[in-house]
Amino acid sequence: MNYVNLNNNCVIIIMPPSAIFSPIIFIKNKMKKTGIVIIILGLLLTIFTAVTFFTRESVAKIGDINIMANKRHHLNWSPLIGIAVMAVGGIILWQSPKK
Repeated sequence: MNYVNLNNNCVIIIMPPSAIFSPIIFIKNKMKKTGIVIIILGLLLTIFTAVTFFTRESVAKIGDINIMANKRHHLNWSPLIGIAVMAVGGIILWQSPKK
């Protein structure tokens, strides 16, 4: 790397092209694994279209006695979201470098 000092406050760093593109090369090496993981995530989103979870909620408090109850929550999504996520994973896998 070369440094060019314009004045006391500004320094320009001149980097070789290989140093600039090395993070991009690192990302491309991980693209196949990332694409496969995203496809699997999309498949799970397509198969399981709902999640139910519980939270504890205070119903009544009388003096030192606290009455708690479980409250059910539902989280639903369309299977089309899973298909769209699988499509994105497929595009990433398709665009990954061939070895």
